Amino acid sequence: MYNVGLAGLTYWSPNVNIFRDPRWGRGQETPGEDPLLSSKYGSSYVIGLQQTDDADPNKLKVAACCKHYTAYDVDNWKGVDRYHFNAIVTQQDLDDTYQPPFKSCVVDGNVASVMCSYNQVNGKPTCADPDLLSGVIRGEWKLNGYIVTDCDSVEVLFNDQHYTKTPEEAAADAILAGVDLNCGYFMGKHTQAAVQNGLLKETDINKPISNNFATLMRLGFFDGNPSKRLYGSLGAKDVCSPENQELAVDAARQGIVLLKNNAGSLPFSATTIKSLAVIGPNANVTKTMIGNYEGIPCKYTTPLQGLSAYTSTIYQAGCANVACATAQVDEAKQIAATSDATVLIVGTDQSIEAESRDRVDLYLPGQQPLLVSEIANVSKGPVILVVMSGGGMDITFAKNNDKITSILWVGYPGQAGGSALADVIFGAFNPSGRLPMTWYPQSYAEKVPMTNMNMRPDPTTGYPGRSYRFYKGETVFCFGDGISYSDFTHNLVKASTQVSIPLQEYHPCRSTACKSVETLGDHCQNLKFDVQLRVINNGSMGGSHTIFLFSSPPSVHNAPQKHLVGFEKIFLDKKRESIVKFHVDVCKHLSVVDEVGNRKVALGVHQLHIGDLKHSLDVKI
Repeated sequence: MYNVGLAGLTYWSPNVNIFRDPRWGRGQETPGEDPLLSSKYGSSYVIGLQQTDDADPNKLKVAACCKHYTAYDVDNWKGVDRYHFNAIVTQQDLDDTYQPPFKSCVVDGNVASVMCSYNQVNGKPTCADPDLLSGVIRGEWKLNGYIVTDCDSVEVLFNDQHYTKTPEEAAADAILAGVDLNCGYFMGKHTQAAVQNGLLKETDINKPISNNFATLMRLGFFDGNPSKRLYGSLGAKDVCSPENQELAVDAARQGIVLLKNNAGSLPFSATTIKSLAVIGPNANVTKTMIGNYEGIPCKYTTPLQGLSAYTSTIYQAGCANVACATAQVDEAKQIAATSDATVLIVGTDQSIEAESRDRVDLYLPGQQPLLVSEIANVSKGPVILVVMSGGGMDITFAKNNDKITSILWVGYPGQAGGSALADVIFGAFNPSGRLPMTWYPQSYAEKVPMTNMNMRPDPTTGYPGRSYRFYKGETVFCFGDGISYSDFTHNLVKASTQVSIPLQEYHPCRSTACKSVETLGDHCQNLKFDVQLRVINNGSMGGSHTIFLFSSPPSVHNAPQKHLVGFEKIFLDKKRESIVKFHVDVCKHLSVVDEVGNRKVALGVHQLHIGDLKHSLDVKI
C-alpha cells in the first residue's frame, strides 16, 4: 500500500544520542559529540523526512522518530549491556548535553515520535519514567505525536531489570509514564490484564490510541487511495535515479575529512601518478561502506574501483579481514616499493563496532598498525592512509610518521564511497569535512570507564571529562579538525565588545553581586548582536569551508571550557572572499546550564573564537 508494500511511513530515525565515548558501537549512527550540532542535525533531518511539499505542519510525508531517549550510549562493554545499565547522570549534564538534541527534534523539528531507550537513568527505566516522558517530552516540549519504546523495552524492564513484580505492572507503568506504542508484543499480552486488575483505567488506554491514530491521520492513511495522493506516483523507479545516485556521491565527498597533508602529497595528478598501490582490508569492500541500519544500495563503487578510474592500480588486501590476525606484509610491500604512490585503506566494520558491540580499545584492529608501518617504510612514493570507521582511532603512530604523508577519515561513506574518495585524492573535489567528535589516545580508554556518564572532569579523582567542551587532555585529533587543499583565512569585520542585560530595578542582581542571570524573563527579549567575518580563500583551488563560532564563558557553574555557538558552510572560488554573519542571541547562545539544570547567562568576559581569531565580549548588567 505504501512504499511499494516494502516499508511503512513511520521511520525510527534519526539517532541523536551524543557520541559521548569513542568506544560506543553505535556512535557511527549519530551526528557526533556536540549538543548544538546534534540538535541542528536532528531537527533538520526530521524536517527533511516529514515536511510535505505544501508545507502543511499538520501533514506528514513520513513520520520521523528521534531516538534513544535518553542518556543512551552503552551497548555492550566489558559485561555491561544496555538492558541492565543504569546511567547515573547529573541534572546539569542531562540538561546541557543529553537532552538538547531531543528537545530540538520536538520543538524545532516538530518530530512525530520519540523513542525511549532500554537503559535506566538514575534508577528508573526511561520507558517507565513519567517525569522524562509525560513531564518533559509531552509537557514541557509539547510533542505532537507518539512515544514509542525501543523494541521489547517494557519486557526488558520487567524480565532483565526486575523493575516491577508483575508483567501487568510493567505495562501499566509504561502507559502511565507516557508510552503510546510498544515495539514488541509484551504490552499486547499484558495490558488487558492490567486494566482488569485495576492498574489502568480505560481512559489511560484512550490517550495512546488517540496519539497513534492522530499520527496515522497526519500520514494520510484515511485519505483514500494513496496512488491518488500527493506522493502516489512514487515507486521503485524513483530510488536509483541519476540525481539520487549523484547525491550519494556528493554526500560522501562532503563527509570526507582530511586530517594530515604534508606539502607535495595530495592532491595527486593522474599525469604523474602512473601506478598506484592500493592496500588494506577496506580497500575493496562493498557492504562495509554502508554501515548499519543500511538501505539497499543501487550499486557499489569500492575504493579500488574508484581509484582505478583515475590511474593504473595494483591491489593487495594485506589482511584477510579487518580483524587482521596476521598481516600479509610481503606481497603488499612489493607493490608499494614499485608504485608511484600508495593508498592504504584500513579501519573497522560491523564485526568490530556495531549495535550490541562496543570496542574495548581505540587501536586499529589486529596487525593493521604493523601493515601500515611496514608499507610506509618501503613505499617508493607518498603514502596516503585512509581510515574507514564509525568511531575515532588512536593512530598517533601514523600521524607522527613522516613517511605517511596524508591521512583521511571517510567514516562509512555509503554506496559511492570509492568514487568520492578517488575524487578527493585526485583533486576533482576539494575536501571540506570536519570531525564531529574528538579522537582520543588509547591512554584515555585505559583510564576512563565507559560507564561513567559525567561530562565534566573531576580533579579529586583524576577523571578527565569528555568531549572538546570539557576534556583538556591529549588528543589525536580534535572536534572540528579538517583541512582543505586551499588556505582560508578569517578577518573580524564587526562584533560587539559589550552587552548589557536590562534587568528590572527590583531584580536581586541589582543589589547583590551575581555571577550569572537566568534566561527566563523580559530582559532576554531581543538581546542580540551580529558577528561579521571576512572569509578569504587564498588558495589556487575553489572549495567549501566551514566556519565555527565558539564561546568560552566565564568560569561559573562548572561551565564548558568552550562550546559551539554556530557554524556556517560556504563555497569560495580561488582568491575570492565573502562576508559571513552570525546572529548571536545572548540568552540562547551564550548561556550555560547551572548545577540544578537552569539556563543562565554568565556575567563577565566571554571569549569568542573563530579559528585562530579571538574576540572578547563583556556581558554585564
